[in-house]
Amino acid sequence: MAIKHVSIRNHSAEANLFARRAFITFLGVLVMLLILFNNLYELEVNSFEKYQTRSNKNRIKLLPVAPNRGLIYDRNGVLLAENKPVYSLEVIPEQVKDINKTLELLGSIVEISEEQKVKFLEAMRYKRRFKPIELISRLNDEQVAKISVSQHLFPGVIIEARLKRYYPFGDLTTHSLGYVAKINRKDLINLDEQGKSEDYKATRDIGKLGLERYYEDILHGTMGHQEVEVNNQGRILRTLSFTPPISGSDITLSLDIELQMIAKRALSGKRGAVVAIDPRDGGVLAFYSNPSYDGNLFVHGISSKNYKKLQNRNRPLINRATKGTYPPASTIKPFLGLAGLENNMITTSSKIWDPGFFKLKNGKRKYRDHLKWGHGWVTLEEAVMRSCNTFFYDLSYKLGIDKISETMAKFGFGESTGIDIHEESDAIMPSRGWKRARYNQPWYHGDTVNIGIGQGYWTVTPLQLAQATSILVNKGEVKEPHFLAAIHQTSPFTAEVNFDDSGDVTRTTALTKEIIPFEINEKPPIELNNPDSWDIILEAMHKTVRKPAGTGYRAFLGTKYDAAGKSGTGEVVGRAQDTDYDATKISEDKRDNAMFIAFAPFSAPEIVVAIAIENVAVGGGGSNAGPVARQIMDQYFANKKLVANLK
Repeated sequence: MAIKHVSIRNHSAEANLFARRAFITFLGVLVMLLILFNNLYELEVNSFEKYQTRSNKNRIKLLPVAPNRGLIYDRNGVLLAENKPVYSLEVIPEQVKDINKTLELLGSIVEISEEQKVKFLEAMRYKRRFKPIELISRLNDEQVAKISVSQHLFPGVIIEARLKRYYPFGDLTTHSLGYVAKINRKDLINLDEQGKSEDYKATRDIGKLGLERYYEDILHGTMGHQEVEVNNQGRILRTLSFTPPISGSDITLSLDIELQMIAKRALSGKRGAVVAIDPRDGGVLAFYSNPSYDGNLFVHGISSKNYKKLQNRNRPLINRATKGTYPPASTIKPFLGLAGLENNMITTSSKIWDPGFFKLKNGKRKYRDHLKWGHGWVTLEEAVMRSCNTFFYDLSYKLGIDKISETMAKFGFGESTGIDIHEESDAIMPSRGWKRARYNQPWYHGDTVNIGIGQGYWTVTPLQLAQATSILVNKGEVKEPHFLAAIHQTSPFTAEVNFDDSGDVTRTTALTKEIIPFEINEKPPIELNNPDSWDIILEAMHKTVRKPAGTGYRAFLGTKYDAAGKSGTGEVVGRAQDTDYDATKISEDKRDNAMFIAFAPFSAPEIVVAIAIENVAVGGGGSNAGPVARQIMDQYFANKKLVANLK
């Protein structure tokens, strides 16, 4: 039997081992505690402000507040663009148990189109459920009343009131003011590129066209903000502070709404444009393109049905005053006469024989005058007054296209005027280089002859024609056309006030308005070798409406003001030389255009008018466009007399 040896336990060694382990554990715990307390100290003391700020960013948010858009007035203080309260129907999805049923019930109270439903349901996919989503953008008073009566039956359905742009004169001002509409993706990209995206966070609309677009920075205003406390889901718990937005600056235009009304009435049933300018400063007095359309349709988002209505053969969306391009016809004869005098090709006593046509040397084609039997012997003055084509065929041939295009470019033909809207065409002032680049063809003498009566490749906009006439009556002074007359600039003003002797200062912020008049932008003037040439041409235009033989005589017969002008009849399509023109036998779109330029008073011009009317049935510029110019001027001087009597 084996004997077991039992080892004796060393209690002292075990106690020492335990003590060592306990000490090491204690040191480990102590180190961890020190690290923990160090981190706590770092978080709570050293980095308190940093993490407090980060916490506040999660808890406190700055919500942008959109400013009110600046108002637009005409020269007499008539409101042309205002901000009108509108009501929209909105739904908060999380408060609605059954969206489809709610939409169905709401549809029994107010009409909801399928397009509106689709847009609403689409918006629900991208917005948080506790935020309101627009269902109907514009409610009338009857709809507001119906929904308000039954609103207790629709939890989560609210009526929201906000200010939206409104144009009280509708289609009368669309082509000048333009309109605002909802900000789209393209707008957001443009704002981001310009570094302005933060300024539009609370803004729903932006200027899309005309003055609304050109002066967007002035009209928009400065965004405000409210500081709110939110929970972890983003819901607002309370408002901590509020900084009000600064409304956009109001602007006053040189435009006269009464002249606009006359222009619309005068162009009723016609396609064309009216432009009236004050030659003394370049201010636009009237600017109307017919047919027009109501810009209010676009403010709330135009429906596809309404947009299709605007896409008709009359093209109301085209701004004919700046985008419509027309052969200038005989309205450019005064300018060509001036070029002839300046280049010593003619004098006031120069005469040519007009047999009713002009022929190039060794040429077979006859370039006809509007009188088959001709005008006989004619001087420059008579040629302008009676609109003798043959005289200007001959003059243009003598001048040549190089001198013509060089001189006409000085009057702004073939380039934009610089008016304060973006929608403007350069039209065409042809030259040798232009034709080579456009058609890869040389310039022919026949091209020059056509240019001599404002036909061929030459096109102008009514605004260019008005601007060129303004330069003519100013005897070479070039004043850029513009709508803006003054800015009513809104700016914050901070005042410091001491209430007692303690030295405490209280700062008070208020808004001030300062009227800033428009600064006239003048370009280098046109200087002639013989300044008397200005008076020679202007006198010829004077006799055009004052002498019975003048083409504008009947249009301005009996006026109490002294006017001057020049008519023009532009061929839309070329005609064979032996073919008589009969408007009744050709389609409407191929009929002649009627043009007219005029100014008054003759001794000290205050108003310049340019008229373009498309495809007239009977007559030419003198009988169709001339009376329109007369109506504009009659209204202008009647208003002036009324104001004088009131004073």
